[in-house]
Amino acid sequence: MPLNRACLDKSYPAATTTVTREAIQNYARACNDANPRYFDPNIADGIIAPPMFAVVVSWIPVISVLTDPDLRADLLRLLHTAHEMEFLAPIRPGDQISGTARIAAIAPALGGESITLELSAIDQSARPVNRARFTALIRGRRETAESRNAAEAEPQPSPLFTLQQTIDRDQTSRYAEASGDRNPIHVDENVAKMVGLPGIIVHGLCTMAFASRAIIDTVCASDPTKLRHLSLRFARPVFPGDTLTTAIASGAGPGDYSFTTANAAGQIVLRDGVATIAT
Repeated sequence: MPLNRACLDKSYPAATTTVTREAIQNYARACNDANPRYFDPNIADGIIAPPMFAVVVSWIPVISVLTDPDLRADLLRLLHTAHEMEFLAPIRPGDQISGTARIAAIAPALGGESITLELSAIDQSARPVNRARFTALIRGRRETAESRNAAEAEPQPSPLFTLQQTIDRDQTSRYAEASGDRNPIHVDENVAKMVGLPGIIVHGLCTMAFASRAIIDTVCASDPTKLRHLSLRFARPVFPGDTLTTAIASGAGPGDYSFTTANAAGQIVLRDGVATIAT
């Protein structure tokens, strides 16, 4: 059944999350990120959350949209295809973050229908801390191999940095608990195979968190507050045990960088990556 176009532009009530130090650090550990800014209370500015922690405080609004019975979205056929985030202010322990969601677009797409959500989050002082766009495909049929190969054939600029990272065998279960995203295709082998996948796949936002760490550890000199914008497209699934290499190149303007992430076979898993940092 197609998505209900009458839901276009529908907004959903705010959901408020009380941020704890434990939640921040559990998320960092679930992404294999040991940056002292997330753990050391003696740092002058205090503990902050990883930039990608914003997905945690926005997850209930996302689920409110995708489980809306009026929308008619089949979550087992949902494939996260693109994500864009603006990091407007650090999230800290004790913050009360209110997240909201709006359905910004519903459109035909190769392989099914595309839906885009606009997400926003503010703190207890009504200060914006994050804005995001979440785009997903509700699959009617599989994306063609030709479209994936065409994307991978695009020439890539020479990288300034490359960083290799390994996805742990238990990464998806740890990330599911830390993020709140317990979609069974990430934790249940039988469900993953039932919907046509070869097995459990890694959360797209977990793979994005690994890429964000690559950006922060290189061009941000390990300072997460310098990351201001991150966007990308998910090109193919990542699996537990995969080794990923993120290649970071100069972008269009000052503070802009482009990046791709590939698996050990050289297949692109994240493409069209763009990061902007404070200069």
